[in-house]
Amino acid sequence: MLLLVGLGNPGAKYAQNRHNIGFMAVDAIADDHGFGPWRSKFQGKVSEGVLAGEKVVLLKPGTFMNLSGQSVGEAARFYKLGPAEVTVFHDELDLAPGKLRVKRGGGHAGHNGLRSIQSHLGADYARVRLGIGHPGHKDRVTHYVLQDFSKADGDWIDDLMRGIADGAPWLAEGKPDRFQNAVAQRTTPNHPASPKPAPDTGAKPAPSTAPAPEQATENTGEGAEDTRSPLQRLVDRFR
Repeated sequence: MLLLVGLGNPGAKYAQNRHNIGFMAVDAIADDHGFGPWRSKFQGKVSEGVLAGEKVVLLKPGTFMNLSGQSVGEAARFYKLGPAEVTVFHDELDLAPGKLRVKRGGGHAGHNGLRSIQSHLGADYARVRLGIGHPGHKDRVTHYVLQDFSKADGDWIDDLMRGIADGAPWLAEGKPDRFQNAVAQRTTPNHPASPKPAPDTGAKPAPSTAPAPEQATENTGEGAEDTRSPLQRLVDRFR
């Protein structure tokens, strides 16, 4: 059994915030794989289903980001799951928008949701880091993550969510590389193929049919070289 946690803040006013991309990710999995309806439990919302033959519980903590660990810890204890069976989807400032990376363990890098989870669960859980980009200065981070995504972000968010839903069974099978490949197939634009060179058949090029430049037959212009014999020049003087 696995617990997949999406991080965010509850309530309609936060629904489209950058900080809520974790909620969006587990919603995409639930919708695409026919999970059950969301119901209130563990100080949040849960939905149950199956991925690759494995029972999976999706969790969206309702405790607000800074207290996410209360909800995650309660769910993990109820199902008797250790950190190895928990994967957390969260926003990542240090990745470009639309990029995704999977890692296990490590620090919280100042992310308050991860900080709270680690205080209840320890650090050895898996994280799916969902890139949202960085505002450029640490003083603008709080305002940035609590802003809604712009309309211009719509395309890459849609591609990313489709990729997460496509790859979720690989994540359940413990194959994060294949999960990341599935996401990349959705999020990497197709580059037009370079034109192929014509095959070398060994044939010689056809001779040119353009007319050769006309050759002068007589030097009569001023300054042209006089090719007459001395006798001919003498005769011509008396003509």
